[in-house]
Amino acid sequence: MQQIVDLEADPEFQALGVELVSVAFDDAATQRSAAEAVGVVDTPMLVDADRSVSEEYGVLQWAVGTGEPGHTFVLVDGEGQIAWERDYGAPENGGLMYVPSQELVDQIDEALNG
Repeated sequence: MQQIVDLEADPEFQALGVELVSVAFDDAATQRSAAEAVGVVDTPMLVDADRSVSEEYGVLQWAVGTGEPGHTFVLVDGEGQIAWERDYGAPENGGLMYVPSQELVDQIDEALNG
């Protein structure tokens, strides 16, 4: 969740004009508690208990041992199409659970503006 807190506070990320949404299998109470504990302010927390959103966007291909996506980012355009995606959490992608904000800003900016 620290990733979300840092992106919410990053002016360069905010300047991109993208909406940040967290998608997790955890129930609403668990997500709310975790978000409050670290100071998530504005990011909607989507409960994907039936995995339908994760399946729709193809992120389960990078599932970790629990069957959940580890740390995957998906940029969806105005038509609902994937404009950019990157998984960091799967072991084959480095197993990262935190990505420096500047790296994400640079990659998303490139995807948006070429």
